[in-house]
Amino acid sequence: MVLRVGQRVPEFALPDPEKKERKLSEFIQKGNVVIAFFPFAFSPTCDREMCIFRDDMLKFNARQANVIGISVDSAYALKVYAQTYNIQYTLLSDFNKKVSRAFDVLQDPWTDMGYKGVSKRAVFVLDRKGILRYRWVTDVPSEEPPYDEVLESLRKLN
Repeated sequence: MVLRVGQRVPEFALPDPEKKERKLSEFIQKGNVVIAFFPFAFSPTCDREMCIFRDDMLKFNARQANVIGISVDSAYALKVYAQTYNIQYTLLSDFNKKVSRAFDVLQDPWTDMGYKGVSKRAVFVLDRKGILRYRWVTDVPSEEPPYDEVLESLRKLN
């Protein structure tokens, strides 16, 4: 099922790099939420994307937004990834691909490499009630999200 703008996003829980289960509702209680699905930690486009989110945290904070990065990498890999790139926002492991499926962003196969079950690059913006207000998904792994559009969607919520 494709999530559509205006729909409530279903609750989910995934482990963070410390293996603590984190629920979506915990982030919604704190403000708007940006969910950024990315294919793989330690790949060039993903590294650039996650570091842009890191470097723009003041802009996201000004818009009362929590950023969550989700990939199918293990919690162990995401811990090293966060340490390597000094990522302070939350990363979550969708190793079992449950949330990627729920958001309809699971790509199988992934590119010509034949990998099975990798998250597409996608960004979802939720308001404080958990309603989807912005959706961007690409089938092209090297394509980065339109960061200005993401920020503009948050500005409209405040």
